Amino acid sequence: MYNNRDIIARLREDIPSFKCVPGCHDCCGPVTTSSEEMFRLPVKSDAEHDEALNELRCVHLGPQGCTVYAERPLICRLFGTTPRMPCPNNRRPDVMVDPEVERKVHHYIANTRQVLV
Repeated sequence: MYNNRDIIARLREDIPSFKCVPGCHDCCGPVTTSSEEMFRLPVKSDAEHDEALNELRCVHLGPQGCTVYAERPLICRLFGTTPRMPCPNNRRPDVMVDPEVERKVHHYIANTRQVLV
């Protein structure tokens, strides 16, 4: 039996990465993530969360892009790696995410308590 930390680590390894357009934040809207993933992110104030939500952006979006890129949630890692969540700038990895990995990510999301980032 795997714990959530192990599941997240395995899924992260299986999601391909690609180089984003510098300064792009087209996929950085409000998202939810598991409590386990949220624990890895810097704590933001209620005011910061409210401001980000009012602007329909992620609270971790900074002037130069994602401020938590290395620790970004699984859902953020999927953007641009699957035809179901294409990059609006036509960026993508050389090899798209395996459909079974994508299914596992969505299964994990559907079966864990999600909180607004």
